[in-house]
Amino acid sequence: MAAVHAFGTLLLVLSSLLSIVIVSSDINFVQNGFLAAGLKLDGSSYLGPNGILTLTNDSSRILGHAFYPSPLPFKSSRNKSFVATFSTSFVFSIIPKYPELGGHGLAFVLISTRAPKGCLLNQYLGLPNETSNQEFSTRFVAIEFDGIQNLELQDIDDNHVGIDISSLISVVSESAAYYGNGQDLSKNIPINLKSGDPIQAWVDYNEEKKLMNVTISPFGMPKPYFPLISFPLDLSLVFNDYMYAGFSASNGLLIAEHNIHGWSFTIGGEMQELNKSTLPLIRSSSTNKVAHRKALALSITLATLCVLVIIAATIILRGLRNKDEILEDWELKYGAYRFGYSELYSATGRFGEKNLIGCGGFGRVYRGVLPTGLEVAVKRVTPNSRQGMREFVAEITSMGNLRHRNLVQLHGWCRKQDELLLVYDYVPNGSLDALLFENDHQKKKLLTWDQRYKIVTGVAQGLLYLHEECPLQVVHRDVKPSNVLIDADLQPRLGDFGLARCQEHGINPKTTHVVGTLGYIAPELSKTGKATRSTDVYGYGVLILEVACGRRPIEPQKTPRELVLVDWVSELHCQGEIGRAVDPSLDEYDKDEADLVLRLGLLCCHPIPDYRPNMRRIVQFLLKETTLPPVLPDICCAWEPPRAMKEYEQNIRDDSDPSSSGVFSSNYFSHTSFDK
Repeated sequence: MAAVHAFGTLLLVLSSLLSIVIVSSDINFVQNGFLAAGLKLDGSSYLGPNGILTLTNDSSRILGHAFYPSPLPFKSSRNKSFVATFSTSFVFSIIPKYPELGGHGLAFVLISTRAPKGCLLNQYLGLPNETSNQEFSTRFVAIEFDGIQNLELQDIDDNHVGIDISSLISVVSESAAYYGNGQDLSKNIPINLKSGDPIQAWVDYNEEKKLMNVTISPFGMPKPYFPLISFPLDLSLVFNDYMYAGFSASNGLLIAEHNIHGWSFTIGGEMQELNKSTLPLIRSSSTNKVAHRKALALSITLATLCVLVIIAATIILRGLRNKDEILEDWELKYGAYRFGYSELYSATGRFGEKNLIGCGGFGRVYRGVLPTGLEVAVKRVTPNSRQGMREFVAEITSMGNLRHRNLVQLHGWCRKQDELLLVYDYVPNGSLDALLFENDHQKKKLLTWDQRYKIVTGVAQGLLYLHEECPLQVVHRDVKPSNVLIDADLQPRLGDFGLARCQEHGINPKTTHVVGTLGYIAPELSKTGKATRSTDVYGYGVLILEVACGRRPIEPQKTPRELVLVDWVSELHCQGEIGRAVDPSLDEYDKDEADLVLRLGLLCCHPIPDYRPNMRRIVQFLLKETTLPPVLPDICCAWEPPRAMKEYEQNIRDDSDPSSSGVFSSNYFSHTSFDK
């Protein structure tokens, strides 16, 4: 009997070995670039001329798939109770369009169909979500490399690796990191998935141990000794006989380019290594630093010598120059008062750190006291700043002759060689952004509803002055809370005209590069490049929604439904629950005023520019000189206005009466040629 039992065991082992051989025959490939790979591409995915596989480019609401052309046999026809051992390695990179926001990430996937149904153009990595999976019963195992924290999916953070089994809620996940290969093998080193640098990943499944290991490291390093994830998993319960292998990614509102540079895969056998020397790469800034480190080291001595020579020459030349600069033509034209550099140097305590009150893209801002006793803020534009001479001149010409209680008053300017400075009112309470978002919950409550309503009304009056009442028509171009300063009486002062441009009334603006801040940029601005009064109105609409709701325009930590402020408030409005958007920190507020501000904010953010009110009409609404109709046009619509909206416009328009209070009165959309 013992001999029979031993013989039976031997047959079982031989059967298992034979099954592995049958399953793994000819499944061993390596692709150093994908030009000749024959991958099946779907959605937005494409091959670049250098052989890099790009799953998504820098567009929003797209998804891309790429699969090995034929299904792979993971189970033997003789024994379906196990999945054969397999290994894969690939190199990927994630390059966010907006690095501060990141991107949704990508996934390596083994899936039961090459054309999964119900995949959405959002944050679900291009994979079936729970709803679609219930309908279509798609089986998959995905290794996700995720760049956001989605609380709905129970993500641990915004930079993690996870294993997903027929669901986007990971069965296991770890913050992205790798273990060093030096003396301390257990040292965990974080790695930024969204850096744009190439990262190599290894996925290994052992049939005997029923164990899946996932390992990552910066490209070019040897495979770490310890995996990032080691998870017991019986894939025979998940896999069909045949499964497709490939990659998936999607862009929702957060946009990133997701690339695969090379891929090696084997079932049962020994995996072929990727060729580091022939793999196509996108050189990021950090990659270039590594590549040229030796050259920089060799040239550093000469560079240092050159810098010392230049500094010495500069000191000598400055000693020969007069302390004060020659007056510029544009200063005489626009009448801004010119300060001496030594006067500002003394007023700010030699630009000491204790007088530093703010920093921005232009440089630093210091508090100062002039000999007359006047408190001022001095904006010191650094030589390496993004705001150069052209922007500096724009700010001078925009602000030099402007006088309004809701604008920051410019007192003068100074230029000392390459240093550019602006002198304007010191506003003690700082920015609206700081009052709303940089205080704790209790301090935030000090900004009552009455004060918030006063602020949004004052900002509207300041923009009305810029758009229609000042001698020159000024488009601000960057309306946002951080550019609204709050004085001692809690009056708002609109400032920072570094991006503004003066235009004579009736002159079309020249098309330039898009300027502004993400979240406040009107949709048409990215297409036309033309900043108009209507794009300012859009930014103002986002601002008043922020003030009413107490949150920023884009918050990646929110659920997908609440990610974008305008979309969330619009959805609540469509559901008849717009009051839920009001800042919960407000104990008391005027419900009618809050409703007006929220609905007016949505109208200002209408995707069709012609349906936005001008600032004069906005001021009338806020001062309650005219009434905003109870029903707004559906701002959720596409760029083509729906029929119902056109009928709504016709029903309340009264062109014959200039004083008509209807939203679409003859003055409501009164654009000059500057706006067209």
